[in-house]
Amino acid sequence: MKIDEFPKDIQPHLLPSHEGRLVYRCLGCAAQFEIEQLLYVCPECRQVLLLEDTNFERLKAASGAFWRRIFDYRKMLTVPALRGIYRYHEFIGPVIPLDAVLYLGEGHTPVVSANVPLRDELGIDFYFKNDGQNPSASFKDRGMASALSYIHSLIRRGILSEVLAVCASTGDTSAAAALYGAYLKPRVKSAVLLPHKKVTPQQLSQPLGSGATVFEIPGVFDDCMKVVEALSDEYPVALLNSKNAWRILGQESYSYEIAQDFEYDVSRLAVVVPIGNAGNITAVMSGFLKFWEAGVITALPKIVGVQSDHADPVVRYYREPQADRRRFAPVTVRASVAQAAMIGNPVSMPRVIHMVERYNQTAGRQRVFFAAVTEQEIMDWQLAANRNGHIACTHGGETLAGLRVARERGWVQPGDIAVLDSTAHALKFSGFQDMYFENRFPEEFGIRPNPALINQPVYIRPKDLEKVPAPGHPLKDEEFQRFVRRTAEDIADRLGLRKHAGPGRHSG
Repeated sequence: MKIDEFPKDIQPHLLPSHEGRLVYRCLGCAAQFEIEQLLYVCPECRQVLLLEDTNFERLKAASGAFWRRIFDYRKMLTVPALRGIYRYHEFIGPVIPLDAVLYLGEGHTPVVSANVPLRDELGIDFYFKNDGQNPSASFKDRGMASALSYIHSLIRRGILSEVLAVCASTGDTSAAAALYGAYLKPRVKSAVLLPHKKVTPQQLSQPLGSGATVFEIPGVFDDCMKVVEALSDEYPVALLNSKNAWRILGQESYSYEIAQDFEYDVSRLAVVVPIGNAGNITAVMSGFLKFWEAGVITALPKIVGVQSDHADPVVRYYREPQADRRRFAPVTVRASVAQAAMIGNPVSMPRVIHMVERYNQTAGRQRVFFAAVTEQEIMDWQLAANRNGHIACTHGGETLAGLRVARERGWVQPGDIAVLDSTAHALKFSGFQDMYFENRFPEEFGIRPNPALINQPVYIRPKDLEKVPAPGHPLKDEEFQRFVRRTAEDIADRLGLRKHAGPGRHSG
């Protein structure tokens, strides 16, 4: 639809200007720094940063109803820069010109309703938001679109010439970073660090296919993170982990999309997200707060953060009910099928603490909750979801298990509507499904397959046939007809089918 076909009062607002003024704000000492530099921690106190729009008040000049109209009309535009996360340009990247926006198809992933049997089992209406349908098959593309658009804008302005982008990863971050970096070659080159043998083959293939330099090192993600932090401290590289505040900014789009998908009525919503490096839950809270402050939404939804009990430092922190007695302590992680969340010392923990306090205070009551689930529950619920028509990854299984906990504890009521974050595509973690079906999980996972959830192929080869087709050796005539007939009969017998009674046969 062309801009001159839109209502006259909306036309001037469809193509946003970049009038915001973003600065880095330190969560430790509150110092402020300009954004014309690659900065990841405060130079003064080494605390993590958030991006703050010091001109945010200008957004309140328009009513919430008018903002809703702007976003809804933008859905009909064909401008590439506004088709992804930058539909919400004024809230995500108001300093980035549209011609610097990097769009590879990310954002606006589908919200899919659970079917009746699954809803009945949980006792609540809920949806999966399938972020595995982003370009690199995970939610990390939201943050990478933001971080690389920012770098692209610095390159276009001549502030940067060439960039080496680095990240530590459990798989999804490296895939996204390599993909978006490859789009900006030769000005951007990518290097990723992975924990040796701790990434699925599917995830390892992605950065390799995108041309990134891939390093595997001993240890777990936390060890990789320390190495890339050292690189970013000592060398001129762009750090693309969620320590990068631009990553958090892009991931806020998840909240904005949910609000728009539910016609901006989020009062009954409970958004359930897995916690890894804690950037995603930070972004989800931040996004809803911004929309609330601008009047786009009039309530704050509940947030439920979920961790495996094999990597649960955030849950442990919030188990202490008295805020003044809470002390954060990293944990030593154990093997987890929720690999992207297998992080014992999340870099965004200070952001979580800051946002949870602000979120609950703004809502006037507790709206953020934390739950731990077992590895067994993660796998069982992932398989249950996918047996009911979803494409949930192990982290989608983690959120579904977390929803069950939230229901049992009364955090989420039958009248609520839950939106579960399935952060990646199920195919990335198909190896864990194979291990479950074949009962070969190593002992450290603590997973025992439920026979009712095991599914394996059945080989059909009628024993009374001397000859069967083989590649390059097809059967012909009566031999082939006999093979087809006998194979169909054996399959029908396995399925408990009976032949048509007579003339009432149907086809199709």
